[in-house]
Amino acid sequence: MSHPAHHGPTATRERARTGPAKPGPVGIVIATRNRRASLAVTVRNLLALPERPEVLVVDNASTDDTRAMLARDFPQVRILALPVNRGALARTHGVRALDTPYVAFSDDDSWWAPGSLRAAARHFDEHPRLGLLSARTLVGPTDVADPLNDLLARSPLGTATDLPGTQVLGFLGCAAVARRTAYLDAGGYHPLLFFGAEETLLAYDLAARGWGVTHCPDVIAHHHPDPRPRTGRPAVVRRNELLTAWLRRPFPHALARTRRLAADARRDPHARHALRETLARLPAALRARRPLPPHVERAARLLDEGDGAAP
Repeated sequence: MSHPAHHGPTATRERARTGPAKPGPVGIVIATRNRRASLAVTVRNLLALPERPEVLVVDNASTDDTRAMLARDFPQVRILALPVNRGALARTHGVRALDTPYVAFSDDDSWWAPGSLRAAARHFDEHPRLGLLSARTLVGPTDVADPLNDLLARSPLGTATDLPGTQVLGFLGCAAVARRTAYLDAGGYHPLLFFGAEETLLAYDLAARGWGVTHCPDVIAHHHPDPRPRTGRPAVVRRNELLTAWLRRPFPHALARTRRLAADARRDPHARHALRETLARLPAALRARRPLPPHVERAARLLDEGDGAAP
């Protein structure tokens, strides 16, 4: 099916949290579609967190009884119902609906480790330029480290004195926490990318506006993805990588040069000055998104025809 660009939520349900504890500064947005069983596990784990986060589920037009299940079993959870499946844009609807200063993202198969939201809030409080942090991700019931953890930790962008962790230009959507104002300032997820490598463009957009994006391994997310193969996923990821390169065409060249300089700096102390100068110019290299020609946008949407995919 195609995915219209201008549909908003049709209904919002809000329930006051019971109990004496006041919700913390980090709210949680969950994007879901037709996964009521795994969503119930996720919500149960999130509501058990000591941080007592506000939880908002954005339903991407589910055709099962997702909303009925939430209303019956988790009345303290807010529900934002969308009339069509908007993919990753559901997260942006959720960010707009929350008023917490920081927003953590979960999918309907992921949740946060106890204490991690508190650690994330501390990073944001202590580093005003921090726009988004990428967590350490543990996968499955045996908590296997996601290979992405090491890739992010070895980012050639290194550290910055006014940011925690290692600077990165990528993250896992269900293992990220954002400063709400920074996320909205960058525009959130692009409507055309839907799902599949949609995070990279948002990382570029945040950096382009001067916000820091870092990997903070003391913040931990648990991810329990469905082991079944996802038909068509590789093609969608390749499409989104191409669209991201088009939308921010100057940037891959700047990043490639930065990687070369970082490699040189490890061997030659004199190369570090050139690396610092290049890093200082990165925000200028990250120019505004280029518009897509209409025929390119129409072609890009063909992969979504007839696709009712969930996150």
